[in-house]
Amino acid sequence: MTLKVYTSLLLLFLVNSVWTRTVRQVYDELDPEHWSHYTFECPRECFCPPSFPNALYCDNKGLKEIPPIPARIWYLYLQNNQIETVSEKPFVNATHLRWINLNKNKITNSGIESGVLSKLKRLLYLFLEDNELEEVPAPLPVGLEQLRLARNKISRIPEGVFSNLENLTMLDLHQNRLLDSALQSDTFQGLNNLMQLNIAKNSLKKMPLSIPANTLQLFLDNNSIEVIPENYFSAIPKVTFLRLNYNKLSDDGIPPNGFNVSSILDLQLSHNQLTKIPPINAHLEHLHLDHNRIKSVNGTQICPVSISIAEDYGFYGNIPRLRYLRLDGNEIQPPIPLDIMICFQLLQAVVI
Repeated sequence: MTLKVYTSLLLLFLVNSVWTRTVRQVYDELDPEHWSHYTFECPRECFCPPSFPNALYCDNKGLKEIPPIPARIWYLYLQNNQIETVSEKPFVNATHLRWINLNKNKITNSGIESGVLSKLKRLLYLFLEDNELEEVPAPLPVGLEQLRLARNKISRIPEGVFSNLENLTMLDLHQNRLLDSALQSDTFQGLNNLMQLNIAKNSLKKMPLSIPANTLQLFLDNNSIEVIPENYFSAIPKVTFLRLNYNKLSDDGIPPNGFNVSSILDLQLSHNQLTKIPPINAHLEHLHLDHNRIKSVNGTQICPVSISIAEDYGFYGNIPRLRYLRLDGNEIQPPIPLDIMICFQLLQAVVI
């Protein structure tokens, strides 16, 4: 259990501290005494901070095209412009690029020159959120670690587009136009190190096929999913955070032990159509069931272990780990049943 918690915390640290880590790498690998080998020309439309010579800030400049990128640049900020095309010419000298932010532009698939992205051999982070893409761009740099494509118009994922992205740890496709037909059994093939997959706010009616086995965080909020297939999570044995808020799940759509999965620590099922609490695992720590149709809670029935065992073990035993339980927006009347407190002795908050 301790190992699983540490694994989850490590994931959150990696996802939320990418900037700190990569900035440190810049100064570790490119010592200031070697900066003299680089020319310090700066595109007139952009800002080049003297204290951070590897970064180029061209955001919020009303640009319609990408300016020539100097060879020294590792971090390129082009968000909040009017850019429609991504051509090879501006990147001819930019062979060290690690990070490109092109969020909030007007880029279409036809506006991306063939092969231009895959030629950026050292690129690790590519942000193309809030553009006009209708499919995942291809081909992509094989070294990518993060690919963010949220809030586009993507309805198609080309076959094999992810097959060589073995280093990708985070894929964000939320708020697009994906249907079940866009996610085939081999769509995510090759993503052997993926840790976070976000397909929230699309038009899925079924759980996606063949999620990479190493996935820790799976976000499927705001779709129209009705059924969890039997043994679905056995194929993703490391999944720790699972979000299925704002779907159409009912009691009949969940197998008897559908969510009784030891790896899941945070389970979010808010705004569905459940009338009872599904069976959970003793390792679960956070459970969100608000805004369903639950009328009552029976601690004896939902306790992952026998109530008598939980009571006998006391605080120091192998008791259920649930710490947070949210049940507001249902038809449950307080007070909280005593057997809930007897079973879940580590509860720190109950919202009812």
